[in-house]
Amino acid sequence: MFTGIIEGAGSVVDIQARGASALLSVEAPFDISDVPVGGSIAVDGACLTVTGFKKNVFTADVSHETLKFTTLGGLSRGSSVNLEKPLTLSKPLGGHMVSGHVDFTGLIRGKAQKGEYLEFEITAPDVRLAQLVKKGSVAIDGISLTVTEVTHGAFKILLIPHTMKNTALPRKAEGARVNIETDIIAKYVEKLFASRRAESNVTEGFLLEHGFMKKF
Repeated sequence: MFTGIIEGAGSVVDIQARGASALLSVEAPFDISDVPVGGSIAVDGACLTVTGFKKNVFTADVSHETLKFTTLGGLSRGSSVNLEKPLTLSKPLGGHMVSGHVDFTGLIRGKAQKGEYLEFEITAPDVRLAQLVKKGSVAIDGISLTVTEVTHGAFKILLIPHTMKNTALPRKAEGARVNIETDIIAKYVEKLFASRRAESNVTEGFLLEHGFMKKF
């Protein structure tokens, strides 16, 4: 589990194909000695298991599923990635609850400077837009951000100067893809209401029979 508060932008040292999967090596700009082998690190929002260390460079296996459904499959040597160590009981929850399980990738449809801020418009399928609300939370490449607007087929977020300086997202251009994880609470609420609707015996016929509707 993570918070979406990025601790630094790391650099991809190497990525080696291993059949349908890959071995990723990343250099972190901060101390990662407290993350054990077998522990987790979020890389651009995707939770990966650390398999080894060499100074401040860690390695992680990336499954074919992760390569297929996230942007990690497009990484190369020198790529900049957002990094976050996992949440602990002593770590402030400054963002929101982020699982590190990417739901889908979106396309940066628009990018514009708004004074000191940088605005992104990012595409999302309708089924995922239902999990996004204005002033709600969303994780973009692992960054906890606030949705400023939900538009037709997309949503908007703003990066403050601190986020622009300390994450890799501002370097992505229009047309680039980003990893997106919607708010886990929104997903549970959506599932709850969907199951309630499926279990409901209230049909049009029931409403007509009991006088709640009139047939015209």
